[in-house]
Amino acid sequence: MRTSRRLITALRETDTAEVALACSIDDLTHDDWLDVYPSVSVSVTRVSPPYGELRSRPWHAIVLCCEEPARELARLIDHVGHVVPPVLVISPSAEMSQVGDAFRLGATSYLVVGDFTRSALSAAVGGTLHGHTHLSPRATTMLKQINCDRQPAEETPRHSLSPREREIMDLLATGFGALEIGGRLSLTEKTVRNNLSNIYAKLGVRGSTEAVLLWLGITPRRGQSVG
Repeated sequence: MRTSRRLITALRETDTAEVALACSIDDLTHDDWLDVYPSVSVSVTRVSPPYGELRSRPWHAIVLCCEEPARELARLIDHVGHVVPPVLVISPSAEMSQVGDAFRLGATSYLVVGDFTRSALSAAVGGTLHGHTHLSPRATTMLKQINCDRQPAEETPRHSLSPREREIMDLLATGFGALEIGGRLSLTEKTVRNNLSNIYAKLGVRGSTEAVLLWLGITPRRGQSVG
């Protein structure tokens, strides 16, 4: 596994977030893609392969748009140096190897092209800036498959949850919301939400995305103040 020291800087509402838009294929991006997060002003600089400009200054986050995230992320890390900001991958690839390797290399979030709305992109950009993990549904499915294909470890998040909470997490990881989970388990939506609050506390996570990521075998990345 490739490792690198992470830099996650706390952002205030008055800050301007410096985001590098690293693109190897232009048709994946539009000029207004990153001007979508209301509480943080975002300054976007487009960077092309081989990403040498990434050394020019520190970045709050990198949005990597490419066909082969595993290869491109490894190349990007080489040019950023030993301090790597949070990385949001946007790619048409939903292959298990690409999604899994991207996270093993240090990606923070992963969206599959055609698999997310503008509001989901807004949440992903804003969350990634603060070090939180965001996944589109197909990326979640691939991570779940990776977790199913490998041997379960002795210590997993499942051991801390009740049988009912495990059922809820399995459905949440499949992409169901609280109302749909309640319908499948004959529970009220309020009961499901109460269970989810308990689950998040037991897993030590801040919300559904981090819980799902941990459930699927990937440690969620969180924002930390630096300096």
